[in-house]
Amino acid sequence: MILCKVLGPVASTEKHPAFARLKLLVVQPVDEKGAPSGKSFLAVDRAVQAGEGDTVLVLREGSGIRQLFGLPLTAKWPIRSCIVAVIDSPDQVVLG
Repeated sequence: MILCKVLGPVASTEKHPAFARLKLLVVQPVDEKGAPSGKSFLAVDRAVQAGEGDTVLVLREGSGIRQLFGLPLTAKWPIRSCIVAVIDSPDQVVLG
């Protein structure tokens, strides 16, 4: 998992069926002090209800994503990154 800051939502007129009822957000990886640390990317928010400016934990691993969505390990899925938590205080998160 990586620490990220939500930059904002993605507006789309048509989504892949796998993204139905999911919010797509642009997130920016950040270090433990909140400074940008890498390129921004898309992540889905299934139930966390993260919003612009929130600091979040993002899972970026295929097997874990399939488990979150209740899919078999052999399933092909177009989702690679999923927001799993909103972080109130980044200094209390231990990553690694």
